[in-house]
Amino acid sequence: MSEAQHPMVECQMMVRKPISEVFRAFVDPKLTTMFWFTKSSGKLEKGKTVTWEWEMYGVADQIKVVELVPNEKIIIEWDNPTTTVEFEFLELANETTYVIIKNYGFHQTGNDLIEAVKNNTGGFTTVLDGLKAYLEFGIKLNLVKDKFPQIKQK
Repeated sequence: MSEAQHPMVECQMMVRKPISEVFRAFVDPKLTTMFWFTKSSGKLEKGKTVTWEWEMYGVADQIKVVELVPNEKIIIEWDNPTTTVEFEFLELANETTYVIIKNYGFHQTGNDLIEAVKNNTGGFTTVLDGLKAYLEFGIKLNLVKDKFPQIKQK
């Protein structure tokens, strides 16, 4: 399979905040917990592995930081089986930032692959929506918490 044929999730969103603030929202768990996971073992740093938790679902994952270029890019490995997630930050005019999230390296095939791509597309879109609401308006929408009401929350 050529590079162009490898399955990849790509989601994006413009956020009306300076690039440094948007980047920090993904690196600093004090901010990230306002729109994504509920608990982290620490800030993202290149070469470091941190644990992210979604306490309401009783789920946690190990996040390995592969690359971190301030105000430009974050690359992590996560999930089981492991996939790669790239966060790219592009500075636009008037203190706005364009965030692009790419997720690739899927190991599934057939219907399992379709399900993984569908779930991750929805998940990262939800993360970007929550990020935008929190940074632009100070609103904690609880999107991730409310995404799976059928799962008994703790």
